[in-house]
Amino acid sequence: MMNFKQLLVLSVSVFFIACSCEKKGEVLVNSNTETAFNWNASTVYFLLTDRFNNGDMSNDVVYDRTAETSRLRGFEGGDIQGIIQKLDTGYFTDLGVDVIWFTPVVEQIHGFVDEGTGATYGYHGYWAKDWTALDAAFGTEADLSMLVKKAHEKGIRIMLDGVINHTGPVTEKDPVWPSDWVRTEPACNYQTYETTTACTLVKNLPDVLTESDIEVELPKHLVEKWKKEGRYDQEVAELDVFFKRTGYPRAPRYYIIKWLTDYIREYGVDGYRADTVKHISETVWADFKTECEASFQIWKTSNPSEIISKDGFYLLGEVYNFNISQATAFDFGDKKVNYYDFGFDSMINFEFKYNAKDSYEALFSKYSTILNGDLKGVSVLNYLNSHDDGSPFDAERTKGYESAIKLLLSPGMAQIYYGDESNRPLKEEGAIGDANLRTNMNWEAISSDVPTQKMLIHWQKLGRFRKSHPAIGAGVHQQIPSENYTFSRVLNKDRIVVALDVPIGFKEVSVGTIFKEGTLLKDAYSGQELVVKNGKVTLNSAFRIVLLAEVL
Repeated sequence: MMNFKQLLVLSVSVFFIACSCEKKGEVLVNSNTETAFNWNASTVYFLLTDRFNNGDMSNDVVYDRTAETSRLRGFEGGDIQGIIQKLDTGYFTDLGVDVIWFTPVVEQIHGFVDEGTGATYGYHGYWAKDWTALDAAFGTEADLSMLVKKAHEKGIRIMLDGVINHTGPVTEKDPVWPSDWVRTEPACNYQTYETTTACTLVKNLPDVLTESDIEVELPKHLVEKWKKEGRYDQEVAELDVFFKRTGYPRAPRYYIIKWLTDYIREYGVDGYRADTVKHISETVWADFKTECEASFQIWKTSNPSEIISKDGFYLLGEVYNFNISQATAFDFGDKKVNYYDFGFDSMINFEFKYNAKDSYEALFSKYSTILNGDLKGVSVLNYLNSHDDGSPFDAERTKGYESAIKLLLSPGMAQIYYGDESNRPLKEEGAIGDANLRTNMNWEAISSDVPTQKMLIHWQKLGRFRKSHPAIGAGVHQQIPSENYTFSRVLNKDRIVVALDVPIGFKEVSVGTIFKEGTLLKDAYSGQELVVKNGKVTLNSAFRIVLLAEVL
């Protein structure tokens, strides 16, 4: 897959000495595109590659995937080129996005399965057939390289989605992997640590033997595939280099770790969202993080002009049902695991959509207390809607304004699920189950529907304000006594004041002791510049929200 064997052989010793010295959050190296990036306060835009934007119609049907599928359970045409197109138009920049996370783009199974909901292809990206290749429906290596490069030029980081836990299902076109690679039973019952990790998630989803240290040969079907594609010798040579350098046994998990980290080494992607984390031993993730960091350093050393910061590689974990209230350890019943101790910088927070039903102050103060206490130095990724959460916060898309305020002004990282900002429907006639959550992006509404456009503008204003002020996501929260709900966030020299549910028209906003008398402030929502007088600013606007920061 990767054309960098010589790079590995010639440079590995230098790179691995270097990899131990970089820390997250250091100053920028050579980029003028951003001044305030902080991973733990970032805004992440999460999209389904196949459902976001079709940039290359020539790859809509590949690998003879021509069977008729149930509604929204086949490939719809979205691809990497589609993401690039929207990147070029400034769509992500206008939203204040710091990080783009998209579903896996490795080669998926070629056949389809019937999950009881009709024929389904691996359009979502979580059914790997070959980790060493990109799926032609999603694009090419040149496309991925261009995406990363263009994103970096705009100060935006790229986060891939990595699956180690399982292969794709078995179909007529996709054989089961060898028995020394995967198990096909028992099914997980989630009662203990073992019955969560040494088991299959669902029927016909072969579970990789990630706990095994037994050395295995390459699966026959991969060998045959690589030989047919003319890259067998190169892939084997790269594996030889990897295992000689690391000393790892040739066990299934280390093959996959090598294949996933190749994308970092070759393209310079900045982070991984790790899938199904709690179904694999936490030590596997520690090894994965080690190799991610090492590969990141290799890429940086080889591409010094493209480095946008000294940040280390970022690892985000999906531990299903992990909640911020747990603070650190996830409880399996018979064992607790603190995944932050095993390489993770942040965890997806499954609690946020419930906390978002509380008042602003209850939500904001709770998150600030935890993130500046037990979780200081790491973070959580908050979300309201996602691709596999069957109980979205805003299923009917009636709470768009509230959703933006609570998500984008909460402490922690924020995940915008594609279309949150434009009221993309989460239900479609004829779709069953999670297919409803994965409708095509509503670009037509964005271009022509006035209410949709107004909603998008609201998200854009909040998103850009958040991007400019990491204090929002990583600072200390404090309510300011006032007639209307007002609060401050402070992170070092970054200070902001926000007032919510204020009157339309004339209003006074108290800034407490955050800004000195006479300080020139700007309301990022209305665009007005204001001067602090007697601890307040006064303004007249048509909006019920005020976003204040000092004009520098």
